[in-house]
Amino acid sequence: MLGVMTMGFVIAEKIPKVGRKMSVTFNRIWIFAEILLFVLVGAEVNIYVAINAGKIGAIILFIGLLGRSIGVMISLLGTNLNWKERMFCVISYMPKATVQAAIGGIPLSLGVQSGDIILAMAVLSILITAPLGAIGINFSAEKLLEE
Repeated sequence: MLGVMTMGFVIAEKIPKVGRKMSVTFNRIWIFAEILLFVLVGAEVNIYVAINAGKIGAIILFIGLLGRSIGVMISLLGTNLNWKERMFCVISYMPKATVQAAIGGIPLSLGVQSGDIILAMAVLSILITAPLGAIGINFSAEKLLEE
């Protein structure tokens, strides 16, 4: 991911015209790809497994989010950000959907014994973190970020 981002920054900096054209093209492709990705993942989910994984899955997810939040705070040590900006970074790093949608079904397709549970957890993480993150970013941006 860092390599792709770095490559994008270098192209945008060195060849701005090409960078803008690529950005517009990839944004158009992503609209279709995002719909396809989420539809295909949704088609594979066994609702009963997702419901059964509900409480335990949510607990596991929140423990993971707590660990992720601690990791974000540790990674921000030594920066010039104040505590409000650091909290916004924690909130903005909460929503997870694209990677989970992209790789959540792989264990199921490879025949892994618990593949259906892994896919259900991926979908559960999308259903919980995406709205929480979007709401958190929307409501906390004005309060935590200064202009």
